[in-house]
Amino acid sequence: MPVLPGAEPYHHEGREVGVLLCHGFTGSPQSLRPWAEYLAARGLTVALPLLPGHGTRWEDLRLTGWQDWYAEVDRELRALRERCARVFVAGLSMGGALALRLAAKHGDAIDGVMVVNPANKVHGPAAYALPVLRHLVPTTKGITSDIAKEGVEEVGYSRVPLHAAHSLRTFLRLVDGELPQVTQPLLLLHSPRDHVVPPVDSERVLGRVSSTDVTEILLEQSHHVATLDHDADRIFEESHAFVTRLLTESGAEPVTDSGAESVQQSGSGSAERLGPGSFEQREGTATGG
Repeated sequence: MPVLPGAEPYHHEGREVGVLLCHGFTGSPQSLRPWAEYLAARGLTVALPLLPGHGTRWEDLRLTGWQDWYAEVDRELRALRERCARVFVAGLSMGGALALRLAAKHGDAIDGVMVVNPANKVHGPAAYALPVLRHLVPTTKGITSDIAKEGVEEVGYSRVPLHAAHSLRTFLRLVDGELPQVTQPLLLLHSPRDHVVPPVDSERVLGRVSSTDVTEILLEQSHHVATLDHDADRIFEESHAFVTRLLTESGAEPVTDSGAESVQQSGSGSAERLGPGSFEQREGTATGG
């Protein structure tokens, strides 16, 4: 099947610092394309793959499962590692869960993790009925385009195949058990007004990872697909600041394109965890400024 316009994968060859971006369930690379292009403009090597079963028609997603989606991002990560000395992983929604599993499995091969509204659980009574319901009802209504900004649409499916939803539930339960294996620096940005993934999922992630360098940022003006919403610029700036800080602290040369716009300081609304269970409210970007 042909790929939906805008849902194409994106790759950019930059310098020896790479970022792998993972899109969400029933979505496509279109939801992360502006983020990918922002990082690419600042000299980073960027990989934004199209997950199997996505970006065409929902019937194709019905034939895939979490093993297919994870295998694709794992392959992309290994390819990035072959040409980049430092690698970061990032994702939106289910893509956040994929990024967190990559971090848990690859350990020191990943230098940092950046997630936006990461999914941790399929909620609601219907979730428990999925093992049986998926054999009786093929689809349910879609979850794309939860965006506060007027006139912006996410390229994705209008229906959710329940076979794939069941596989997603299995995957999220697996990732939840692996979160304590995540030790890398973590930047987590989430929307209090998310209608797809509730804030409790981000709280669960923050409470279970073993990372000691954790930055949490609230996206007050956005819904679920915050990378296309009012807070998109802040996500892009904070992620670049996060990468730059970690490179600087390690003694590596920050990756910056002189032709790109300078990263500006953001306002309040973030919290940095200094140790297990301890947060400090602060202003500024992920640089700690």
